[in-house]
Amino acid sequence: MFNFNQKIKESLTRTRNSVFGQITGLFGGGQIDEELWDDLEALLIQADVGVETTLGLIEKVKERVRQTGITKPADAQKVLKEEMQQLLEGYGPSPVDKKRILTVILVVGVNGSGKTTTIAKLASYYQQQGRKVMLAAADTFRAAAIDQLKIWGERADVPVIAHQPNADPGAVVFDAIKSALARKMDIIIIDTAGRLHTKFNLMKELEKLRGIARKQVHAAPHETLLVLDASTGQNAVSQAKHFKESVDITGVVLTKLDGTAKGGVVFSIGKELGVPVRFIGTGERMDDLSPFEVPAFVDGLFEEN
Repeated sequence: MFNFNQKIKESLTRTRNSVFGQITGLFGGGQIDEELWDDLEALLIQADVGVETTLGLIEKVKERVRQTGITKPADAQKVLKEEMQQLLEGYGPSPVDKKRILTVILVVGVNGSGKTTTIAKLASYYQQQGRKVMLAAADTFRAAAIDQLKIWGERADVPVIAHQPNADPGAVVFDAIKSALARKMDIIIIDTAGRLHTKFNLMKELEKLRGIARKQVHAAPHETLLVLDASTGQNAVSQAKHFKESVDITGVVLTKLDGTAKGGVVFSIGKELGVPVRFIGTGERMDDLSPFEVPAFVDGLFEEN
């Protein structure tokens, strides 16, 4: 089994080296004064924690420091880490109900966010948990998306149900779920069209897919995951708001975290959307997807090991 916590820490190298290393430096000596809080505010915003989230976080830390009479900056940093963990409470993958006849996971996100590769990585992750997984290529508007999912399906050694380009996505979902039930699969992961939040008719299409899934499997889809590119920072949060207005998102998969210094966006997503990060992308390989672990993430922002 992979050491997911170590992968999380390694993926945060750029964020840690560029911004959070400076935050550690702030608490490395001297005294707790307004200049420290001002510098902390600037650095957190620079790390894409977001203005609203940053101000709320600092206010909580300052209040606890005042109440407990903390005078050492190093102790104040411990409070900061504790409050960061509080912000991320409830993050991580939701448990798959093993009694359920079939778990249906709908995956949404704009093109270029890493959606299709994330689906393959999710399939690989669930296989490692001993689950039987199938993929459905319901992004029929792009032939490349169908081909890409088939290729990744082969790499992950999972079956892929696909129709011809421009086929009815609803028909794909219907056939895929029917096949998954017949083959006694545990999980089906459905790829959907990309530019959803900019085209109302595609949002309607997504709602139709949800309805088709619900008619075949009770309470489906059981998870609707939004794939976001961490390197886009606050744009990812804006994107997520658009999706949440139209789709009942239950969690976020944050990709390309290893390639950006904007790891602080994880805090914005939770605070501003009320949606937990379930998984994070930690690299290019099939196993480079880690279930979100709160202590490992917060420690990884500050510590090398």
